Amino acid sequence: MSDQLLVSTRKGLFSARRTARGVWDLDSVSFLGDNVSLTMQDPRDGAWYAALDHGHFGAKLHRSRDRGATWEELGVPAYPTPPEGHVEKDFLGREIPWRLIRFWCLTPGLASQPGLLWAGTLPGGLFWSEDFGATWNLVEALWHMPERRKWAGGGADVPGIHSICVDPRDGNRVVVAVSSGGVWHTKDRGKTWTAHTKGMRADYAPPELVEAPESQDPHRLVQCPAAPHVWWLQHHNGIFRSTDDAMSWTEIKDVKPSVFGFPVVVHPKDPDTAWFVPAIKDERRIPVEGRVVVNRTRDGGRTFETLHKGLPQAWAYDLVYRHALDLDASGERLAFGSTTGSVWISENSGDDWLTLAEHLPPVHAVLFV
Repeated sequence: MSDQLLVSTRKGLFSARRTARGVWDLDSVSFLGDNVSLTMQDPRDGAWYAALDHGHFGAKLHRSRDRGATWEELGVPAYPTPPEGHVEKDFLGREIPWRLIRFWCLTPGLASQPGLLWAGTLPGGLFWSEDFGATWNLVEALWHMPERRKWAGGGADVPGIHSICVDPRDGNRVVVAVSSGGVWHTKDRGKTWTAHTKGMRADYAPPELVEAPESQDPHRLVQCPAAPHVWWLQHHNGIFRSTDDAMSWTEIKDVKPSVFGFPVVVHPKDPDTAWFVPAIKDERRIPVEGRVVVNRTRDGGRTFETLHKGLPQAWAYDLVYRHALDLDASGERLAFGSTTGSVWISENSGDDWLTLAEHLPPVHAVLFV
């Protein structure tokens, strides 16, 4: 089990540890005052990566080889110069810039691919590095395909790649999920791409676009390591599951208190077990009835349990972002953080929760290391 948790927040990267007495507590902070949007641990060498969003001063990427004691700055992806006179706009007429706004996900390659990292960004660029993040290359086939211009973006106002899954059976097969842009597959490490959204629906789209790939708004995509043909997807429209390598999807309906949310995690050994944090969608985006709960299924979505022991059950309005729910490698320890700066941890698969923090800055992501 993991005894350390990294919490990426609007004002720094906080570390929490579990003591020998079984108590979790915050113990250090890096980048205090800076907006840390994401962290990743590379299982190949144990290095930590922290992505920072400095707003006007741009996005930065840092690496630590000593578990946060020291950090070194790395390179950042660069977008190509658009053709003269070329301006892209979203469906509301807002310009989509060809420049890095934010790292939205970081994923390592397989053990057989030393140095390989993948980065998904706002505004929708996918990049790869073969030198542990020192330099980056745009996946041009995805960026330049005509379908990308139909990606609409979501709450971040521009399209973004927030989920990258490298198939553990074949490192050349990569699947990415795009906010209001669908799910895209490559079998040749980015040279060609196809969309696979059969079974999804977008009830917010015009009738003729309800099933269109570019209309689908996945919020988070995960693949079960032990059964890589099984995938789970938290969609703007609900919960979807695939048992055929993400080629088609089955919608799971009538989940109380809500099928809307942002994060999902799947058990590393049991593809039928997954967790979600539900909320009210669209304009509100708050927990149902002011109660913070976690939904768990152990039978592939046929039934769900609503877990709440130790979580606030009144006047609580904690929204949980895409990367702010995590599960450790044992499948027993869970943690999630909220927009109100609260963090909760469970050591028994979500049956019981303890409060780690209540007054941190807004939490973007949590990660067991």
